[in-house]
Amino acid sequence: SCLLCSQNNPLRRKPPGALKPIKPPDGIWQLLTMDFHGPIPPTTKNGNKYIISLTDVLSKFIITKAVRDCTATTAARFLIDEVILKYGTPKCILTDNGTHFTAKMMTELLKQI
Repeated sequence: SCLLCSQNNPLRRKPPGALKPIKPPDGIWQLLTMDFHGPIPPTTKNGNKYIISLTDVLSKFIITKAVRDCTATTAARFLIDEVILKYGTPKCILTDNGTHFTAKMMTELLKQI
């Protein structure tokens, strides 16, 4: 606010995290990224307002699905039904560490595959 306050009060923001370079994968299906997008208006007739996507980093192959919510259950169901059962188990999945990807259920699923 005032000059004196801004000079003497400590900065209360968290410093930005350091970015780590990602080594390019050796082949397809070695490194995938997964994320939720939304909410995207308008909601569909089925109540879907988010899109979940999975992208192969090397080939840029994308799998997407419209979903109702962005929960760990939805992420796990998408990963099993739309990815693993159709295309096989990927070697590594990179996420943004959102709560839907760090929930206990999701971390246990990823340990199993």
